[in-house]
Amino acid sequence: MCPKFERASNLIGKRWVHLILYSLLEGPKRFNQIQEEVHITAKMLSERLKYLEEEHVIERHVYAETPVRIEYTLTQKGHELKPIIDSLSFWSKSWY
Repeated sequence: MCPKFERASNLIGKRWVHLILYSLLEGPKRFNQIQEEVHITAKMLSERLKYLEEEHVIERHVYAETPVRIEYTLTQKGHELKPIIDSLSFWSKSWY
């Protein structure tokens, strides 16, 4: 099997990742917004966001305000996953 395909499959197949990406397709979100939409523990969400940031799929933006505001957005690499997420969404509506 192609190592690049395997790496991409592992990225998307990692638990919670596809739901986080689905949430961020709507635009920038704060941690609590993602957590509320995805129904995930804070610890797991933190781990997944860090992973996606390391993979350059999302970016973390810190705004120097009081209180500090942190938002997560998709990178170009993340936005290019949209057709895959959309296809999975379409398929799931047809079969589940």
